[in-house]
Amino acid sequence: MSNRKRVAVVTSGRFHLLDLARELHEQGHDVAFYSCAPRARATSFGLPAEAWRGLDSLCYPLYWVNQRAKSHILQRLSFAALQRAMARTLERRLAPCDGLIALSGLLPQANVRLCRRYGARLWIERGSRHYLSQMRILANIPGARPPRQAPPDGELADYANADRIVVPAAHVVRSFLEEGVSAGKLFCNPYGVDLRMFAPTPVPPVGTPPTIIMVGRWSYRKGCDLLTSAWRAMPGVRLCHVGPVDDCPLPMEQGFMHTDSVDQTALRAHYGQGHVFALASREEGLALVQAQALACGLRLVCTDRTGGEDLRQFLPDPNTVTVVPSDNVDALRSALKQSLDLARAEPAGLRDRFAGASEELSWRGYGRRYSDALRADLNFSTGMAV
Repeated sequence: MSNRKRVAVVTSGRFHLLDLARELHEQGHDVAFYSCAPRARATSFGLPAEAWRGLDSLCYPLYWVNQRAKSHILQRLSFAALQRAMARTLERRLAPCDGLIALSGLLPQANVRLCRRYGARLWIERGSRHYLSQMRILANIPGARPPRQAPPDGELADYANADRIVVPAAHVVRSFLEEGVSAGKLFCNPYGVDLRMFAPTPVPPVGTPPTIIMVGRWSYRKGCDLLTSAWRAMPGVRLCHVGPVDDCPLPMEQGFMHTDSVDQTALRAHYGQGHVFALASREEGLALVQAQALACGLRLVCTDRTGGEDLRQFLPDPNTVTVVPSDNVDALRSALKQSLDLARAEPAGLRDRFAGASEELSWRGYGRRYSDALRADLNFSTGMAV
């Protein structure tokens, strides 16, 4: 029997599941990608056109409304309508598959029906901590706006029904174990980075002020208030932010620079201006921007709830990444100062942090690890030798 597997990937938007679908196709699987991402956008990220599957026309405006809704009521109503529309599409259009990979909380009831129909294994993708752990952390962040979330019943049902739950970082694994989920049900696979888009940058010129870069949503959830406090205790240091502004106020002092969201292809130029990338998140799965910054040559300072710690295993010099406890401003400031000193002492030239380890940190490495685990699981379920 061929080891080529029929895999359906289901998600509401693009997320990392589009990268997953592309890489599983590259690994030789027969992939069908179901999403509200339009064909042109999906293929612009390298997904083969034949792997894209269209949804009912109603799905796209519902997804658009859900992503832009300001009120929680409208978010919930549009999400419920999107769930129904996507479930109807899949009931009619999902082809026979060996494995169904679905975003957690999106279609818990439909996932079960469809897997039973085709005898498929259900792999649930969860990018953040266990839902209950995440909610406890977020509830203790003063002033934070709750993130857009699938209803808890759907999340918890998916965890219970899944054959495997895929998570990106060790701290996420621990959150599931603490909630009683079996270790054998979890597969931890850190996300990759597009090495064609993110490549080594030169050391900033002599005379450039010590510069910290943060890319992402400026919010309490990402610990931007903590980062601001640490930076304010570091005279002469420049702090640059790229991304949207959420619930946390921007600093107004000299030395702080803000740039609104830019296309992903423009981020390398911003990374190239910095010495250190910082992420002070209180709660996150594995932020993709960390691997991007490392690929561009920056040192990384992050908390133990960002997934940055998991990237160490792939680096020739694990000390390129410094991990501090979340909510600890003093530890964050000390780590930033030390990393800035090391970065500014480096000789001129390209900053290549991967140095031969790039395959493991790439999306290709991510896809290979995923494919190996998927094949092993599907072969075991059918009694094939592995």
